[in-house]
Amino acid sequence: MSAIHEVAKRAGVAPITVSRVVNNNGYVSKETRRRVEAAIEEMNYIPNALGPSLRSKRTQTLALVLSDITNPFWTTVARGVEDAANLRGHHIIIGNTDESIEKQDDYLVFLSKKQVDGFLVVPASSYVPKTLAKRRVPFVILDRKIRDAQVDSVRGDSISGAYRLTKHLLDLGHRHISIITGRQDHSTAYDRVQGAVQAFEQAGLHERPQVNWGEYDQETGYRFTKQVLELTPRPTAIFAANNFIGIGVMHALRESKILVPQAMSVVAFDDLPAPIMVDPFFTVAVQPAYEMGKQATNLLLDRINDNGSEGYQEIVLPVEIIVRNSTAVPAKP
Repeated sequence: MSAIHEVAKRAGVAPITVSRVVNNNGYVSKETRRRVEAAIEEMNYIPNALGPSLRSKRTQTLALVLSDITNPFWTTVARGVEDAANLRGHHIIIGNTDESIEKQDDYLVFLSKKQVDGFLVVPASSYVPKTLAKRRVPFVILDRKIRDAQVDSVRGDSISGAYRLTKHLLDLGHRHISIITGRQDHSTAYDRVQGAVQAFEQAGLHERPQVNWGEYDQETGYRFTKQVLELTPRPTAIFAANNFIGIGVMHALRESKILVPQAMSVVAFDDLPAPIMVDPFFTVAVQPAYEMGKQATNLLLDRINDNGSEGYQEIVLPVEIIVRNSTAVPAKP
């Protein structure tokens, strides 16, 4: 006997009456409604949400597939997504790819089977994930640009942010700058290098930043910083292309007894919450993470409800530069 039949038996009504009470659909007398609700409470009955969704072809759920929610940047993006979705009657299912294409595709297939209404995705490469390309499910790309395809996307202005961070270092007098960034096939990693190169070019300098391609993690920051310290001439500033790389940079510098900013200036993309900030505080390019999540969710829901504009939207959000204590004029040789 199904749970709804058990509730109906306890309340002394037909199963269709329980369904009407649960879905608030159709006439039920106050006394009958009271008995049914009492039976539901006594039996701890949880209605199956899939029944109404089969009729409407909607589950009121969205999938958020991002790289690593332990990074405070993505935690804030996720909160923006959740708040915007809840305001419009939707819930969120979250998955982490750890920048793995295989794990990304596994999540997308799994969540497609759950019949989510749409996807918000931080792609693990610069191409539209195959699962999304094959299925006619609305989606919005977060944080990154996609090659060879027009898709809805919301991201921060990585080129401008990197340009302004690098210009800040150049204005202080730094000429030997090392960039530690993510994979070259990630648009954010590539764009941040391009922004830094533009700053050198527009300053009329023949020098160019030294670039280290890796992953957006602390190990990359630590490992490449150790290598940077062996260079001749040694850079006077390090540009960490995200906050986790920046933490790795600071660990390596402290272990090597290199003072910041006296002996090495450090700048980073993406801020860290005050309770976990390393000292000295980073000079950073801050992306509006919460707003990114919020705008991407509203764009996706507009697509789902056919309220979006006809053309694809590429929303690029401005980046704020905050100068703190991790940068100073280069030390004299």
